[in-house]
Amino acid sequence: MMLLTAPQRREQDAHGSGHFGAPRGNRTHSGIDYAVLPGTKIVCPVEGRVTKLGYPYGDDLSFRYVQITDHYGYDWRFFYVEPFVELDDLVPSNSIIGTSQNLLNKYPGITPHLHLEIKNTLGNYVDPETLLNDW
Repeated sequence: MMLLTAPQRREQDAHGSGHFGAPRGNRTHSGIDYAVLPGTKIVCPVEGRVTKLGYPYGDDLSFRYVQITDHYGYDWRFFYVEPFVELDDLVPSNSIIGTSQNLLNKYPGITPHLHLEIKNTLGNYVDPETLLNDW
């Protein structure tokens, strides 16, 4: 399972680095990528409500993300996850929210991973490791 033990970040590969703030052309990486194999069960580290089930790519609806809003109003987005949850579900901390999807067909040479990004109540991206530093 993912996020129950200290996850390993995606390091440099053919598509860049998975670190928060890593360069992405004219922008920076807004989250952290954690290396996981496709089909890995993804565990949500916080309690909250499912406030969005979305698609990261408008031209490819096979990839999904799950957004959990915690009690502080932070939005936790887990990208490349086939959801097991539904909109408006209450999610206890450490519960499985889905399984990781295979990115290799879209990005050959990329390290399979989960992308986690967090927005605060002002809509600003927060480095997930500042909130997960106890893991």
